[in-house]
Amino acid sequence: MTPHLLAIAATAFLASAVEMVEALTIVLAVGITRGWGRALLAALCAVVVLAAIVAVAGPRLPALVENHWVRLVVGLIALYVGFSWLRKAILRAAGRKALHDEAAIFARERATLEHEGGSAAFATAFNGVLVEGVEVVAIVLALGSAGTGTLRAAAGGAASALLAVVIVGLIVHRPLARVPENLMKYVVGVMVTAFGIFWTGEGLGVGWPASDVALFYLAGAIVLVALTTQSLLRRSPAPG
Repeated sequence: MTPHLLAIAATAFLASAVEMVEALTIVLAVGITRGWGRALLAALCAVVVLAAIVAVAGPRLPALVENHWVRLVVGLIALYVGFSWLRKAILRAAGRKALHDEAAIFARERATLEHEGGSAAFATAFNGVLVEGVEVVAIVLALGSAGTGTLRAAAGGAASALLAVVIVGLIVHRPLARVPENLMKYVVGVMVTAFGIFWTGEGLGVGWPASDVALFYLAGAIVLVALTTQSLLRRSPAPG
C-alpha cells in the first residue's frame, strides 16, 4: 500500500473510531438504563439503514472519480469538514472550548434516559448510532472517492475502527473515557484538511510537487498554522 493510501486508511480509522466511540457511549447508556435487548435492536436497525445507504452510494463512485469536477467538489467538502474538526480541536487545546468527555456524556445520557419511556430509549440508541454512522459513511465515501484503491483503503480503515471499538466495548462494558479522543480529533482535522486542499488543488488542475507526497508537507504546514493559532489563543484574553 502506498503512503497516500496508508494516510487515507489511517485517517478513516481515526475519524471512524471517534464517531464509533460516541455511538458506543449512547448504546451503553441505553443498555444499562433500559435493557440490552432494546439497545442492541436499535443499534442493529441503524446499521441496516447505514448498509442500505452504502449499497446505494458505493457502486456509483468508480464511475465518478476520474471527473475533475467531482474531485473538486469532494475536495471542497473535505476541506469544510476538516476545517470544522480542526477549528474545534484548536479551541479545545487552547482552553476556549470544553474538552470532549465521554464519561460526562454517558452520565448525562443515563440521567435523561431514567426519565424517558422505552420507545424514547430505543429512539435514542437508534438515532445515536445512525447519526454517528452517517458521519462515518460520509467520511469513508469522501476519502474513498479520490481515485482507484482509495475506497478500499478508507473502508478498510473504518472497518478496523468498528472492529476495535466493538471488541473493546464488549470487554469493558463502559464508556471509553481513556481513548485520547481530543487528540484523535486534532489529528483527523489536520489530515482531512490536508486531503481537502490536495484534492481541491487537483480539481483545479494544480500539479503538486512530489505528487502524493504533497499530502504530508501540506499536513505539516497545517500543523504549524494550528499550533501557532493555538498558542496565540492561549496568550490572548478570552472574549467577553
